[in-house]
Amino acid sequence: MPKRLRFTRRFPVSLTEDAYRRLRAFAAEAGISQDEALVFFFENFTSVVDGETLGHRLNLFKAELEERKR
Repeated sequence: MPKRLRFTRRFPVSLTEDAYRRLRAFAAEAGISQDEALVFFFENFTSVVDGETLGHRLNLFKAELEERKR
C-alpha cells in the first residue's frame, strides 16, 4: 500500500525567478502541483540527483553566491 501524501510541514521558501519558472514548468509537465513536485524531488533526492556531479555543482553555486546576492 502506498504512503499517504500528507503535507505536515510548511516552511517559507524564496526562489529565484529562474528556479520558480523551472519548478512551475516541471510540475506542469508532470501533471502535479508545485508542492507535489517538491515532495517528489526531496523524497527521491538520491535517485534524482547525480551524486558524482552534485558536489561540483554545489561548489560552483557557493563560489558564485556572494556575487549573486548583489
